[in-house]
Amino acid sequence: MDITATTSTLPQSTQTTSKSNISSDFDTFLKMLTAQIQNQDPLNPIDSADYAVQLATFSSVEQQTLTNQKLDALAGLMNVQGMAQLAPWVGQEARSASPVYMNGTPVSLSLKADAGADRAVLVVRDAQGNTVAREDISPTATSHSWAGADITGTPLPNATYTLSLESYREGVQTGISPVESYARIQEVQTGATGPRLILAGGVSLSADQITALRSSNP
Repeated sequence: MDITATTSTLPQSTQTTSKSNISSDFDTFLKMLTAQIQNQDPLNPIDSADYAVQLATFSSVEQQTLTNQKLDALAGLMNVQGMAQLAPWVGQEARSASPVYMNGTPVSLSLKADAGADRAVLVVRDAQGNTVAREDISPTATSHSWAGADITGTPLPNATYTLSLESYREGVQTGISPVESYARIQEVQTGATGPRLILAGGVSLSADQITALRSSNP
């Protein structure tokens, strides 16, 4: 069986630009070094060892620059490969504790109050962090259908909201828990720290923020 090795290289334009920049910097360095020699005090000339140190320093910086450029290119390649691996997730529904996009359709939530809680309150905040709704739910509930209404019961505008669950016992708050929901994955994009999954409403999250996947409803 023949095995064909695959290799990846820096784009030609990137390599050419990098070499050109470094060559230009080296020419500038030599001109500065020449000017330094020409203008030195003949009664107190610069030690040749100092020149050697300067050359060694420039060489080290040059190598570090090339290394960083190659690492950046490698990171970009890995980002693209990661995006390709996540591509099959597009169209499926992902469960996460990310912000929820409300478009007028009730959203099914997964939640859990603290053990021993005798009261649980679903808290809804808008993109500016303002509390727009507080809804009492059963402290033993593990799921809830959120209708997307504000404190007065008026439907909230279509937007992205952050949900959390406050637990109370005998009137004292004992904790705040994240609330998870399902949302359809619309696309996968590259990001500075790796591939990003884009959910309905433009919500962006990484793959490690997803706790479950399921087929999208037809």
